[in-house]
Amino acid sequence: MLAVRGLTWRIGEVAIVDNVHLDLAPGEFLGVIGPNGAGKTSLFNLVSGLRPATEGRLLLHGRDVGHLPPHRRARLGLGRTFQSSSVFGSLSVRENVRLAVQAHRGGSMRLWRRAAADRDVLVAADAALDRVGLAGRRDAPAGTLAHGEKRKLEIALLLAGEPSVMLLDEPMAGVSAEDVPELVEVIRSLTGEAGRSVLMVEHHMDVILRLADRIAVMHHGALLACDTPETVMANPTVQQAYLGEAL
Repeated sequence: MLAVRGLTWRIGEVAIVDNVHLDLAPGEFLGVIGPNGAGKTSLFNLVSGLRPATEGRLLLHGRDVGHLPPHRRARLGLGRTFQSSSVFGSLSVRENVRLAVQAHRGGSMRLWRRAAADRDVLVAADAALDRVGLAGRRDAPAGTLAHGEKRKLEIALLLAGEPSVMLLDEPMAGVSAEDVPELVEVIRSLTGEAGRSVLMVEHHMDVILRLADRIAVMHHGALLACDTPETVMANPTVQQAYLGEAL
């Protein structure tokens, strides 16, 4: 689904992301961990196209997309969430997702027709909300949602784009402990559906261990290890890199 080949991003002589090689198989959940400043979000920025790579290649479904801007990568099936929530707070939850569906499908040029009258778009929006457990909140202003609910809404927005590869950047950040288990189950339900793959950065190790088929460990911008959770957690080099950081 996704192949990262020697991806590198340098600022001057400093390598923020250093020669990273990764493969993401259809239906696979790959967790990315590492100490603060390890280059995890920077790697996501390179994969999603927010930053241009200094070196390396990025293949999506075998196609080289490293030269494409973010919206072109999204059109080809690469979706992403961010560490900070970003929704239209004054619009309803349903309207947020409806706009995402229309953006993905190209919208309508029939200016005299109300967007809310497009039945197919509303059905798709409601299906995405149902998937993340927000069907009962669809008419609420998005700005009134609790933080955990906003995280679910962001996933619904992502689903509206029908991605085959989903990049989740610390989805548990700021989520209260009581809301984490439900959000974990929402994320778990996305993996493997129609071959969909997930690449997720997360600091909550218990979450990563519950979800990931494999774990990639980054340290000082480089890939330190990538293997099954059991093998990675038993790796002495990984343990050394995490001294002072709770695994």
